[in-house]
Amino acid sequence: MGKIFQYKPGARSAFDGIARLSLLREQSIKTVFFFTAFFAVIVVAFILLFLARDGYPVLTQVGILHFLLGPDWAPTAVVPLYGIFPLIVGTLLVTIGAMVFAVPLSIGCAIYIAELASPRMKNVLKPAIELLAGIPSVVYGFFGLIVLTNFIRVVFNLPTGETWLAASVLLGIMALPTIISVSEDAISSVPQEYKEGSLAIGATRWQTISRVLVPAALSGIAAASILGIGRAVGETMAVMMVAGNAAIIPDPIWNILSPLRTLTGTLGIEMGEVSAGSEHYNALFGVAVVLLIITLIINISAVAILRYLKEGRTGGHSRKPLISSSTRGVLVRSARVLGLALLLVFLLVAAPWWLAAPILLAGGMWYFGRSYLSENQVQTIAFWLIMGATLAVLVILVILLQDIVINGLPALSWEFLTRSPLDSGRAGGIYPAIIGTLYLVLGAIAIALPLGVGAAIYLVEYTRESRVTRLIRTGVDLLNGTPSIVFGLFGFAFIVLYLNVGVSMLAGQVTLALMVLPTVIRTTEESLKNIPQSLREGSLALGATKWQTISSVVLPPAVPGIVTGAILSIGRAAGETAPIMFTAVVFSARFLPDSVFQPVMALPYHLFILATNVPGSSANKYGTALVLLLLVVGFYSVAIFVRTHFQNKIRG
Repeated sequence: MGKIFQYKPGARSAFDGIARLSLLREQSIKTVFFFTAFFAVIVVAFILLFLARDGYPVLTQVGILHFLLGPDWAPTAVVPLYGIFPLIVGTLLVTIGAMVFAVPLSIGCAIYIAELASPRMKNVLKPAIELLAGIPSVVYGFFGLIVLTNFIRVVFNLPTGETWLAASVLLGIMALPTIISVSEDAISSVPQEYKEGSLAIGATRWQTISRVLVPAALSGIAAASILGIGRAVGETMAVMMVAGNAAIIPDPIWNILSPLRTLTGTLGIEMGEVSAGSEHYNALFGVAVVLLIITLIINISAVAILRYLKEGRTGGHSRKPLISSSTRGVLVRSARVLGLALLLVFLLVAAPWWLAAPILLAGGMWYFGRSYLSENQVQTIAFWLIMGATLAVLVILVILLQDIVINGLPALSWEFLTRSPLDSGRAGGIYPAIIGTLYLVLGAIAIALPLGVGAAIYLVEYTRESRVTRLIRTGVDLLNGTPSIVFGLFGFAFIVLYLNVGVSMLAGQVTLALMVLPTVIRTTEESLKNIPQSLREGSLALGATKWQTISSVVLPPAVPGIVTGAILSIGRAAGETAPIMFTAVVFSARFLPDSVFQPVMALPYHLFILATNVPGSSANKYGTALVLLLLVVGFYSVAIFVRTHFQNKIRG
């Protein structure tokens, strides 16, 4: 027989000591993860603090009303004037124009993907839309400066094509992916029984789409449009390159061929030329505060709507609708009237006759001939228009890509990729810019990845919904909606000046890390939520601790999603210009940096300077644009492949 277990003095105390040590370890790990999650709230608070600190003096000197409503922005005049009203008007006008261009195309494309496209066509369109989202803003700006503005100049017989129209069209193109993706998700999320019920009572497919599905998805479509507005309001590089940057209000106000200047454009143009602590410097930070408040309001509204819809889908149909049927009808009619009014003003006032005449003729024929058409004929016309909108989105993508690829390929060579720039970038290569870009994004992801993964682990594994988690999620949402130029200003004020790090690779890496942190948190959070709860319960039932369960059971199957988020973050960081303009980069450097405290070259900034300040560098401009595009699109493509591969593996 085996030995009978005998109690030994001190055994219980040893077990208690091990248990206390294990409990202390678990509590320490949870505390670390809590601070990584709360880091987003801290960053938002610091951004607000430093922007307000440097922007407040101008409000006391000029007065808040004069600052907001003053008609003149002339900080370099003999008597400086700091009225940002023309900048606010310019921002609003560009955004309105972008939405007039983007929303109809986006909704048409979203309807086609959700309801009309075959599975094979969906597999083509969705990656194409994601590709459009992955193109860096400076590449959009380069295309707009070289192609779009020249087209507008020739068509409208203008001295320059850098106008409100160019900025709105370009921002509209950039907003397309956001609005299409969210709208398509909203339409696809409408319960299937709505569609089946409508078809069962004899409605056509178009009647079902236009009178059942789209009205039911109106809240999601509105949220998509608000997110598109936030994208347009916060854009810096593209609008700065094509808007003309004249701090004036168009006269008349609907003159879309007038140049103008936005809040973001003003920050991008003037911030690098002012001395720290001057009145002009403080005024620019005041502009940043106004911009941040506008974008935060926009993004909070969109996130609130989307969160409400998500809770409604998971909580049943007993909730009171966010928008009542009567209010929904008023909103739909108001949107139609507003859209028609804006279109008529454009056609009658600004558009050339060869564009206005056919549109007005077609509109008149539709309005007066609608009652003579059968429902099948109406459906045919509507479907052709929807397919036309989808085709327009694809044509935009093809035109942009073919221009850069065709003109950029001749510039690519081994020497171009491995040599330093010569003659102000007109000759030589871009090797230091390529390596500098990789240094920046790898350093940024090395900072953001552990913080983002830790925050997601805390939100999913260690806590339930509470005031603290809502505060953390709000901080993440606010950080995600902060314009990139604001990150640049914060990095300049806090890291470069306050911490005295200087313009350096380290300052740029930290700034980019803060910018991509929300992406890492969200993708990791979704990956962790997709792990079955039964795996956690089984591990805990076998006696594993919470951290043992997370590290050995939950994290390994979530790695593909985490890797996808990391790659998407690398792609976004590689294409950003505004956050590194004032924190990390120089235009030309013959040698690579020896330490993180030295500045670096970067492809986005190099392309921006070549496009705007170096005449006679056409070949190297296109070559740089193509290399940057291939780099960023390559990262996004890898992320899409990894995601698709593991989704198919899970389904199989």
